[in-house]
Amino acid sequence: MADNMMASAAAAYARSAAEMNKLPSLESTKEAGEQDFSDLLKQAVQEAAGIGYKSERMSLAAAAGSADVNEVITAVAEAEVTLQAVTTVRDRVIQAYQEIIKMPI
Repeated sequence: MADNMMASAAAAYARSAAEMNKLPSLESTKEAGEQDFSDLLKQAVQEAAGIGYKSERMSLAAAAGSADVNEVITAVAEAEVTLQAVTTVRDRVIQAYQEIIKMPI
């Protein structure tokens, strides 16, 4: 049972990582020329929020006994990977802001 859950969690993590690789990069938006950074950021935040809401819905369904355990594990793992990505981006933005503030004028 535990091995099955670990395999499911590993598969969920792999799917989430693959989804993160599908997100548009800055280079791809430059090539398109129609999407600016604020649109890209807005889209990424909306997608992250959607993944979080899906995880919450699945957790509530599991508590009610109406959800498959594998689906719940998948949703929670996907939300965890998304949260890690958002936290990393936030930290990088703060670091860049601090570097800009330190620059002499």
